[in-house]
Amino acid sequence: MINVLLVEDDTTFSAIIESFLKKNGYQVEPYFSISNSIAAIKKNKYDLVLLDYRLGDGNGLEVLDFIQSQGLFVPVIIMTGFSDVRTAVRAMRKGVYDYITKPVNPDELLMIIKEALANPAEKPTSTVRSKRLQENRSNEKEYVKGKSKIANKLHEYIELVAPTDMTVLIRGESGTGKEYVAKSIHENSKRADKPFISIDCGTLSKELAGSELFGHIKGSFTGAVVDKKGQFEEASGGTLFLDEIGNLSYEVQVKLLRALQERIIQPIGANKQIKVDVRVIAATNDDLLGSSAGGDFREDLYHRINEFEIHVPPLRDRGNDLNLFVDFFMKKANEELEREVKYLDEEIISVFESYEWPGNLRELKNVVKRMVLLTQGDTVKISALPEDMVQSIKNNVDTYDISGNDLKSQSEAHERQLIIEVLQKVKYNKSKAAQLLNIDRKTLYNKLDKYQIS
Repeated sequence: MINVLLVEDDTTFSAIIESFLKKNGYQVEPYFSISNSIAAIKKNKYDLVLLDYRLGDGNGLEVLDFIQSQGLFVPVIIMTGFSDVRTAVRAMRKGVYDYITKPVNPDELLMIIKEALANPAEKPTSTVRSKRLQENRSNEKEYVKGKSKIANKLHEYIELVAPTDMTVLIRGESGTGKEYVAKSIHENSKRADKPFISIDCGTLSKELAGSELFGHIKGSFTGAVVDKKGQFEEASGGTLFLDEIGNLSYEVQVKLLRALQERIIQPIGANKQIKVDVRVIAATNDDLLGSSAGGDFREDLYHRINEFEIHVPPLRDRGNDLNLFVDFFMKKANEELEREVKYLDEEIISVFESYEWPGNLRELKNVVKRMVLLTQGDTVKISALPEDMVQSIKNNVDTYDISGNDLKSQSEAHERQLIIEVLQKVKYNKSKAAQLLNIDRKTLYNKLDKYQIS
């Protein structure tokens, strides 16, 4: 029997979720506060945690922090209001498996739970995951390159740096596909037949990070009952991807800098030093240079990992690539959910083009999968989108005075100046600018190229 810990302070909603999951064969233990749920985790073993973000006695991520501090690797799913999507995205950096927006759709919840349990939580740095990544490389395509100018530039950089052994820093918002970029670099390098190991530094506690990266010997600290190889050793000859590197503690940063400079590591508690041959690719969505100025991130380490920098653009800046990603994710969702959804209602296309996508590709994938799940025929209707998502678009448009901005009523001589004025008014948000100008984003991007507006 699968044991689920449900943490939700709305007792009515909690009872509904508990009843639904029990009917589907799950054992559910409901708790209504952070303190009680943490006490339960200390006593019992759970296969999955379903966690509300806003709780009466604090933030649900406090429960996640406790789980990670105990060295437990249990999939955690966050339930949140749609207005908190940015927060949910940040939560995924900390190791949350996925998030679901309220009001919760039962079928969507069940789908995500099954996916989480089918991919049981394991240490992000495990050799098992590394092998799985390499096996999936030839069996499953997880990403579309895109055809926009910005996409072409991204892949030019990948092809340029891949054959070298330079340390690469990948910058970009959460959900933009930074790990995909790292894997592409590895797969096009001389190390392609060696391990690719990915470590999410955001999920590593201060106590475990040093052990995961560099290993330890038996008895070096409480819980070290056997010798353990670090991931620098496991990735020997290959590539080590350090996602969200800015989350590493200062002490670990010191050891990492030495490993990069001298190609030598020293397991915790050991007297011996080990030579390593590993290419390091790091990723962040933080301002590491600003963090170094504040003393949170070593400036010398920043310059060491930044031999070559690649910026992965957010989805809102990728123009017509949005349509390619929608088609790609819809095809995958059809295969997984055994649906035959082929078309999108015009209203949905308009919403997609206007929405800012704070969660980028990860959020788009979730939204597309949700709408395919909720569609019975071959055409997706606007009702398959979360209500708050649609409402957020209307609210954004209502915020601005759009009188006199209709681009279709302007002569070509005035087009360029009007586009610039509207872009300045909306602080260069192209989705909002297109709405105010009464054109779609594709047309706006064409106009930007035509008038050489950067």
